Amino acid sequence: MNPDFSKDANGLLPAIIQDANTGKVLMLGYMNEESLAKTKATNKVTFFSRSKNRLWTKGEESGNFLEVVDIKLDCDNDTFLVKVNPVGAVCHTGSDTCWNEKNEHEFSFLYELEKIILDRKINPKEKSYTNELFNKGINKIAQKVGEEAVEVVIEAKDSNEDLFKNEIADLLFHLLVLLREKNISIENIMEVLRLRHKK
Repeated sequence: MNPDFSKDANGLLPAIIQDANTGKVLMLGYMNEESLAKTKATNKVTFFSRSKNRLWTKGEESGNFLEVVDIKLDCDNDTFLVKVNPVGAVCHTGSDTCWNEKNEHEFSFLYELEKIILDRKINPKEKSYTNELFNKGINKIAQKVGEEAVEVVIEAKDSNEDLFKNEIADLLFHLLVLLREKNISIENIMEVLRLRHKK
């Protein structure tokens, strides 16, 4: 990576900050050579603040740091894309982003449910239906997916929309449990779909 800091009279290049998980753009800041070096050294985003005229680590006062996942440079070597895991709100107003948007997946509840299922697998809970499935193993989980799929087909031929939606929900839930049992994430499946879309 060879950023061209000479393109700006003050040696500053824009840094677009993006959530590594949701893909949401969180904020825009500026970096010079020194702030980039500190960002890499600490793994926390440090900007050069034009208003304070000094290096500024995001979260140095609030504790809402931006933990670096990846840094990329654009084709002209003059703009950074910094993928992060934000700790807390990003904007000084308390908003998730500086555009007052919610920082969440478009299908955020599915991802939340995926996390809950993973937590059940790691930290089993007594009388948890999810843990009952995990305890019975892959064959029972796969069987449940098959049963729910058949019930979806049956309800699809009927006119009861509520029952159909409930059966779809059951199928999705059991699919998520099956994915977790196989150590596969929703994101892994999304990547397969993205690759298919490109063909």
